[in-house]
Amino acid sequence: MIKFCTLQVLKIISIITAVQLNRMNTELWQSIGAIADSKPLMRRLTNYAKRLVKEKQDPTLMTEEEFFAKIERAEQQMERGEGMELLPGEDLTSFLKRNGYEI
Repeated sequence: MIKFCTLQVLKIISIITAVQLNRMNTELWQSIGAIADSKPLMRRLTNYAKRLVKEKQDPTLMTEEEFFAKIERAEQQMERGEGMELLPGEDLTSFLKRNGYEI
């Protein structure tokens, strides 16, 4: 059986998120490159981007203080010997869902 603490789970999630963000960033720049020679399309893209900026900020984002407080709680959890178990044959996605993380 493999045991994970909250800190390890946070690190795994941050790696997954970084990979997804990098993929989306690549797709975005490829799309922009495909329309870069068209002023009307670039104007539409710029206007749409401005509207997106005005939208409500992502509620899943954390401040630096919130992030480090979460890390501190995870370290305390590790010191107490608390953790979550990865069941035999369980994949990471199932493990995260079972432990309350939205994937």
